[in-house]
Amino acid sequence: MAEGGAGGNQPPREHPQNLQGLLQMAITAGNAEPGQLEPMSDERRQWLQEAMAQAFRGQLEEVEQMKECLRVLEAMTPGGDGGETSEPTEGDPSRQARALELLAELCENLDNAADFCKLDGMRLLAHRYLEHPVPELRWRAAHLVGTCAQNVPRVQEQALALGCMRKLLRLLDHDSTEAVRIKALFAVSCLVRAQEAGLQQFLRLDGFSVLMRAMQSPIQKLKVKSAFLLQNLLLDHPEHKETLCSMGMVQQLVALIRTEHSPFHEHVLGALCSLVTDFPPGVRACQEPQLALEELLRDRCQLLQQQEEFQEELEFCERLQRICFQMPPEDSSMDR
Repeated sequence: MAEGGAGGNQPPREHPQNLQGLLQMAITAGNAEPGQLEPMSDERRQWLQEAMAQAFRGQLEEVEQMKECLRVLEAMTPGGDGGETSEPTEGDPSRQARALELLAELCENLDNAADFCKLDGMRLLAHRYLEHPVPELRWRAAHLVGTCAQNVPRVQEQALALGCMRKLLRLLDHDSTEAVRIKALFAVSCLVRAQEAGLQQFLRLDGFSVLMRAMQSPIQKLKVKSAFLLQNLLLDHPEHKETLCSMGMVQQLVALIRTEHSPFHEHVLGALCSLVTDFPPGVRACQEPQLALEELLRDRCQLLQQQEEFQEELEFCERLQRICFQMPPEDSSMDR
C-alpha cells in the first residue's frame, strides 16, 4: 500500500469495506485534481479487483439461487402407475414451498424482482402456482407476486399482462384457505397502489365488490386489511366515490359498524370518512333516516370516551358527526 506524506508519518489509508465504500472511493478519485492522484500500488490494485469481484459476486449468486428455485418449481414427475404413457404430475410440494419462500426473500431486493421476471418466473406463478391444488403453494405464490410487484412498474405490468389480477381476485373472493385469501389481498394491493393500469383492471373486474365481501368475512385480519385498502384507494382516487356510492357502499359500511364492536371498526369508519369528505352525495346517503347513523355515532362516541386504545376510531366518529350532521350541507366539502 502506498504511504502518504514524507517520512511515512501519516497513517496508511484504510480499504473500503463494502460496495458503498468502493463507490465513494471511485467518486473521490474522479473528483481529484490530476496532480493529487497517486500511482496505485500492486497490492492496492489487487485488493480493489478482489473487492469489486466480491461485491458483484453476491448479485450473481442470488441470480443463480433464483434459477435453481425455478428449476424446482418447473419440475414435473411421472404420475399414475409409471411408464411412458403416464401423465406427468407436479413435483415435491415441500421442495416447491421452500423454493417459493426463498424466492420471496430474494425478491425483497428490487433488482432481484426484476431479474425474477426476466427469468420468466412471473409466468410460472400466474399459469401454475396461483391455481395450484396445494393451499400452501397458492398462498406462497400470491405472496411472491405481491413481493415482486411492490414499487416496480415493469413487474406490475408483466403480472397484469399475465392475468394475475383476475386470479388473485378470485382467490380473495372464493378460496377456502384463510392464508390464501390474505396473501391474495396483499398482492392485489401491490398491483393497484400507484399503478393506474392495475386500478383499471381492478375496476373492470368489480374489485370494489370483492373488497366489500372480504370486509364481511369472519376473518379479522382479512376484514382489517380490506377496509384499509378501501380507505387508501378512496384517498388516492376520489374520482371513484360516485361509483362506490351508487353501489350502496355507504349502507354496507354502516351495517359493518353496527356489528359487535372490534378494532376493525376503526378502518371501516376511516373508509366512510374518506367516502364522504368533499363528496355531498356521500353525505346525503349518510343522512338517510333509515340508517340512523347520527344516533349510532353518538352512542359510539360515548362508548369510546376515555378508552385510549380507540382514540383514532373516536376521531373518525367525531369527524363524521361534524361532516354529516353538524355542518350546513353546502359547507361539508370544506372539512379536511
